[in-house]
Amino acid sequence: MKWLHMIAFILLVVGGLNWGLVGLLKLNLVSMLVGSMPAVEMLVYVLVGLSAVYIAATHMGDCKVCAKK
Repeated sequence: MKWLHMIAFILLVVGGLNWGLVGLLKLNLVSMLVGSMPAVEMLVYVLVGLSAVYIAATHMGDCKVCAKK
């Protein structure tokens, strides 16, 4: 399931960068890229949220630092 982990990680990074841009510059990158398609924008946000849940749930098993404890 390495592919699922990689996709979730990439989506989590995209979401984090988007929130950073929103906070710093009031620039919503996701909305800017797919703004004319609100359903796609909502899908991206849902996938980012699901990715965060997946990474949080599987983190201990995947993280080399946390697994040592």
